[in-house]
Amino acid sequence: MKIADVRVIQADIPVERPHKMSFTTLETMNFVFVRLETPDGLVGWGEAACLGGPTWSEESSESVAATIERYIAPWLVGREAGEIEPLARELARRVQGNPFARAAVEMALWDLNGKALGVPVHRLLGGRVRDRVPLSWSLAVADHDAEVEEARAKVARGHRIFKIKTAALPLAEDVARVKRLREALGPDVSLRVDANQGWDRSTALKAIRALEPWSLDFVEQPVPRWDLEGMAEIAKRVSVPIMADESCFSPHDALAIARLGGVSILGLKVTKSAGISNTLAIARIAEAAGMTCYVGCMIETSLGTAAYLQVALAAAPVTWGCELFGPLLLKGDVVRDPVRYADGCILGLDRPGLGVEVDEAAVKEWSRRA
Repeated sequence: MKIADVRVIQADIPVERPHKMSFTTLETMNFVFVRLETPDGLVGWGEAACLGGPTWSEESSESVAATIERYIAPWLVGREAGEIEPLARELARRVQGNPFARAAVEMALWDLNGKALGVPVHRLLGGRVRDRVPLSWSLAVADHDAEVEEARAKVARGHRIFKIKTAALPLAEDVARVKRLREALGPDVSLRVDANQGWDRSTALKAIRALEPWSLDFVEQPVPRWDLEGMAEIAKRVSVPIMADESCFSPHDALAIARLGGVSILGLKVTKSAGISNTLAIARIAEAAGMTCYVGCMIETSLGTAAYLQVALAAAPVTWGCELFGPLLLKGDVVRDPVRYADGCILGLDRPGLGVEVDEAAVKEWSRRA
């Protein structure tokens, strides 16, 4: 099963409402889609979603596309598509860093192999341990009244988990938001907080202690990604569990976090970890260290969401659910049948490959014009 053709497509899809985070306010998502094709016409797809440039990490959709087109695609043509692990390892040697670019290609390889064998990717990963994953909705609305109304509307539709984006506002205002949401939604709804690296050590400690009365499930990435020691220290001094996201890109990061102790949850994202294989490796390290996992997102279409979902279905330590809400926030999609949600969960996919069929006309519709 040789790779005969590699195509790279850049696209932009607006979101339904501005998404306010500590480092940017998002109005449009930027995507890179990778299309692999074999000589007999079998096609596999991958995706990298970027938050409006090199904001969340060093990569942007432009850098992802350039890396794949110039350095990966010429080398990949003619290679054996079934050798996912050898290809991923050689790719890591040829392209330093650039995990989003590498992940989009590896994702397409998994899709291609699942289709060739007629099985969903989660079967290739060892089989699913769950058939649906509880879904968290991210609250990142500038207007506080609108934020409460959005949460209430989601509860009416079955949502029971919300993650509140913080650190873009003064601490007192964030604490007031969380208090207001808890009072509006009641004690049976799960609330989580994500600072996206927005606090320093002292602010993070003060913030988490101020938020403790509102029964949070966890606080995500309270300090900058490089401050592993600070995050571990804070985790040991508060009662709310702490989750590492931006600090945990690779299996090496996961091992370093586990050794320091304190942090009890690792956030999994296929693109930040250069693919499905590395993401599962992180989950295994978490499990061995007595930690648990949560599957995050970069606001993917149903294509990228399906890839993340394969991991969420197959990785046993994913006990905190996921935030695979991208298709619900985007104004458009690129598949014929979007991923499905019910009763506050995203439902498992059992069709071959990643489990979704890309609509190439829709990809063209959203493609970036030169």
